[in-house]
Amino acid sequence: MPDQAHRLPASPGSDLAFLVRYMKAPRIAEALQQTAERARVESWTYEHFLEQLLEREVFARQQQGGEARIRAARFPSRKTIDGFDFGYQTSVRKQVVLHLASLDFITAHENVIFLGPPGTGKTQPTNYPCHNDVLM
Repeated sequence: MPDQAHRLPASPGSDLAFLVRYMKAPRIAEALQQTAERARVESWTYEHFLEQLLEREVFARQQQGGEARIRAARFPSRKTIDGFDFGYQTSVRKQVVLHLASLDFITAHENVIFLGPPGTGKTQPTNYPCHNDVLM
């Protein structure tokens, strides 16, 4: 428990708010009052109330973690497979790129090599699986 001298709670609600801030759980802090009110009105169990708050925090942290990993990976561009123009780059076979995006080659312990002169569309398709994998 945090040092009692470092806080001056005014009420049980402020105790909970203090503890959430102390744990550095901002999404719980944002949703605490509204979720508590809903829990009272709908007669939630303590477990359900806690689960709702923790779910919100975990989901937000997972999202934020994926974004942080993408920034740390320093990809040359931020593009997804949905934005690739297969009509423009006709030398790239859509079926092959979609298969690579599934990342099956990783579990099969296979290598993938993209060969070709500059400007032929190698970089963008190589980043699709990376973006998906980094977000996980």
